[in-house]
Amino acid sequence: MRKHLAPVTAEPAAENLAAIEAEWPLIAAELDVLDAEITLLYAEDHGGPTALDWRRLRRAEARVTRAAAELAAHPIPHRAA
Repeated sequence: MRKHLAPVTAEPAAENLAAIEAEWPLIAAELDVLDAEITLLYAEDHGGPTALDWRRLRRAEARVTRAAAELAAHPIPHRAA
């Protein structure tokens, strides 16, 4: 039996969009780490990761640390529901 999903008609609230925008540098940095990790996994089957692959992972991890610290220093105010 197939269940059909109802179409989404509500738009995200402005505060939700603002929170996403404020967190975007951290999200993007985490995606860079994921991409670097995928590259390392792929390289295992193709001769092994290079020094540049490892450097790319370390730099991506450093960006996550910086973005997380920035977000912690300037937290997003949450409204009570």
